[in-house]
Amino acid sequence: MIGFDLSDEQLALREMTERFVREEIVPKAAHHDATGEYPREIGRKAFELGLMNITVPEDYGGGGLGHLEEAIVTEELCYGCAGIAICITVNNLATVPLAIAGSEALKKRYLGMLTSDHATASYCLSEPDAGSDAAAIATTAQRKGDRYVISGSKAWVTGGPQARWFVLFAKTDRSLGSKGVSAFIVPADSPGIRIGKKEDMMGQRASSTVFIDFEEVAVPADHLLGAEGDGFRIAMKTFDRTRPGIAAGAVGVARRATDEAIRYAKERKAFGKPISEHQAVQFLIADMYKECAAARLLTWHAAWKIDRGERNTLECSIAKCFGADAAMRVTTDAVQVFGGYGYSKEFPVEKLMRDAKVLQIYEGTNQIQRLIIARQVLGS
Repeated sequence: MIGFDLSDEQLALREMTERFVREEIVPKAAHHDATGEYPREIGRKAFELGLMNITVPEDYGGGGLGHLEEAIVTEELCYGCAGIAICITVNNLATVPLAIAGSEALKKRYLGMLTSDHATASYCLSEPDAGSDAAAIATTAQRKGDRYVISGSKAWVTGGPQARWFVLFAKTDRSLGSKGVSAFIVPADSPGIRIGKKEDMMGQRASSTVFIDFEEVAVPADHLLGAEGDGFRIAMKTFDRTRPGIAAGAVGVARRATDEAIRYAKERKAFGKPISEHQAVQFLIADMYKECAAARLLTWHAAWKIDRGERNTLECSIAKCFGADAAMRVTTDAVQVFGGYGYSKEFPVEKLMRDAKVLQIYEGTNQIQRLIIARQVLGS
């Protein structure tokens, strides 16, 4: 049986998140966008409210909720500010590989580190010369006795300066291509880690994005996730679980832009009446609203399949690709509805447009999503 009604618990979770966003995020979003200041205090309040680590099993101190609940929360957080939202949801990406392939001891130690106090972890896959082609990573991990020694550089690490630990992907056998990639937990205080400067990004500026060098960083052999060579499979399975969250964030950004455009269109007058009464503007807003509605349904479907224990590779790529493209279209149209004011930093829609762009890029560009969709559909 198919249903679209949220449970009382899900509705309560959404209402709680909406209130948090209204009271804590919306009033401070412009400040963090302008300054790039990391929203540590907002993150702590989100942690205390239970809005972090919501899919981490209760056995390790997490919320024990499903990915549909994660999508509901992420949409609301990104409605307030996508940059601040990333600082709250960053653990969603780092914890999945550990949940998929980590030993019981690693889960207790490192998931527990995130749930016992306000703390974050980061995901290190991309490199200066390896983004979409994840199998081309050059970072190496050599087994030396009871340790692995890791050397290389990672790029675009979200939340790197604040992370307590990293999930890092490295080659344990360069001759095997993607089958030579392995995954590790790397404590952030390990000797040999050098964190670069905070990148000056176009959007989502509250988040800290950095490059990190790993110079002969030694980690215990038991910090390997799964077996040697499992890394690429772990990374791809991780994205199946986390891309619906990106899609949900896109819905939140697009929905905020739509609401701002509707509000402005009812107030702004041209040719003697509110511009909301002009068909040209009505068509823009109608398209914006339907894009949000469609993106949300695709997102919920992809998340629902995870919670049912079903493979969702096709559905999550569709949701991420459609949602991110929709967010870019919707925010661009919101700027158009505002006219010249939309291009000014005095109004929120230019920020929403900047925040939307990276949704088409991270966790697999939308071109890569189209490639995944085509392969799934064509059966290759």
